[in-house]
Amino acid sequence: MNVYKKLQQARLKLQSAPLKKSGKNKFAGYEYFELADFLPTIQTIFAEVGLCGTVSFGSELATLTIVDVDATEDNKPNFVIFSSPMSTAELKGCHAIQNLGAVQTYLRRYLWVAAMEIVEHDALDATTGSDSKKAEPTVESPRLVGKTGYLQINAPAYETMEHDAWVDVVKGGIKFHLDMAEQPENVRAIFMNNKAIFDKLREVAPDVYKVTVQQLTETKTKLEEKANG
Repeated sequence: MNVYKKLQQARLKLQSAPLKKSGKNKFAGYEYFELADFLPTIQTIFAEVGLCGTVSFGSELATLTIVDVDATEDNKPNFVIFSSPMSTAELKGCHAIQNLGAVQTYLRRYLWVAAMEIVEHDALDATTGSDSKKAEPTVESPRLVGKTGYLQINAPAYETMEHDAWVDVVKGGIKFHLDMAEQPENVRAIFMNNKAIFDKLREVAPDVYKVTVQQLTETKTKLEEKANG
C-alpha cells in the first residue's frame, strides 16, 4: 500500500479520536493542542496502519519523515517528508539550551499538526474576533498553505505568531525553494502555489514582499539564461 494512502487512513482515524486540548493562550483567550494531547494517539494509529514518523533538526530545516514500515526491501523507499524552516526563541530567564528546547518542541508540534492536517480554528477565531461556532477539537491547523505537496511553503497563520517571526519563517521557506529551483517554471510555481502566503506578506510587510518578488524575478531570469545556454 502506498505511504500516502496509509497516511490518509491515519488522518481519518485521528479525526474520530476523542482528543482534548490542554494548552491555553491566556492572552488571546483560546485553547490549543499540546503535543501530549495528540502524539500518543498518533503513535498508536501509526502502529495499526504500518507507519513510523521521525523528527530531525538541521541548521536550516526541521523535518518529519513518515515511512511505510511494511515496504519490502525490493521496493523503492516509501516515505513522505514534511519540513519547516528552523527558527529561534528568546524566552525571558532561559539559557540557550532551554530556548533551543522550546524551538524544537514548537517545531515538533507544528510538523505533526501539518502532517496530520490538525486544524485549530479557535486560534484564528480568538485573534480575529469571530463569533462563529467553534469546530470540534480534532481539526485545527495554524497554517497558511499553498498547493499541497508541490513547492509548498508551510507557514503558521500570521495571527498566531509575532510579526517579525512570521516574516522570517516565510522568507526562510521562500529562500529554501528558490535555492532548490532548477527550471524557470519552478519559480512561477513557488509563487502560484503559495499565493495566499504571498498575499499576506504583501499586506503585512510590503517592503519585504517587494524584495521577495525581485528575488523571484532574478532567479527566474538566471534559470532562463542557463536553459538557453
